[in-house]
Amino acid sequence: MTQLAIFDCDGTLVDSGHSIHAALSETFARHCLAVPPRAKSQQVVGLSLPEAMAFLAPDVGPAEHASMAATYREVFADLRRRGAVDEPLFDGIRPLLDLLEEDGWLLAVATGKSDRGLHHCLAANGLDGRFASLQTADRHPSKPHPSMALAAMLDAGAEPATTVVIGDTGWDMGMAKAAGTGAIGALWGYHDEAELKLAGADVLVRSPAEVHGQVRLLFGEVEGG
Repeated sequence: MTQLAIFDCDGTLVDSGHSIHAALSETFARHCLAVPPRAKSQQVVGLSLPEAMAFLAPDVGPAEHASMAATYREVFADLRRRGAVDEPLFDGIRPLLDLLEEDGWLLAVATGKSDRGLHHCLAANGLDGRFASLQTADRHPSKPHPSMALAAMLDAGAEPATTVVIGDTGWDMGMAKAAGTGAIGALWGYHDEAELKLAGADVLVRSPAEVHGQVRLLFGEVEGG
């Protein structure tokens, strides 16, 4: 029976909050809008860009949100070209991936990043080839819609009963619940404990080192045959 662990990227695998806020700040400045504080900008991490812009700039319309999303892509690409994007793995992520694979789990990513952004991020961290499925905002509705999780399960040949989503936002937990999978809330990321619980997290963990044990507890019957 195929077991699949679907990871969010920003705020779960990598600490990209500083780079995201820098790109958002430049985007809002170019559109002559007040730059949202970092605490508020972190609330949209995990959403697709148009939804993120609508959340952060509710007083402008959909056309402006689409334009802002395009500007953000340009800004972030320019930051990357200048070597100004910093997306390091959180401490403990690489050992966690190793442990899950040793237990026979397939790995996947479901993220609000673009295909290009995700591939850059994984390559920079030496994670090329580690994931059986890569799902991005280029092909799916924004989280918490279950589309990314469903596509990842289809790629891996997994069922909801043997799949877990690991993510740091309520959007991730909502996606997991909508797809019928397990949901582990990562407290080292960008949403707080209350948001993760409200969105349906089965369990909360404070560090990547805790995830492996919680996966074994949640899926003990599956692992035991």
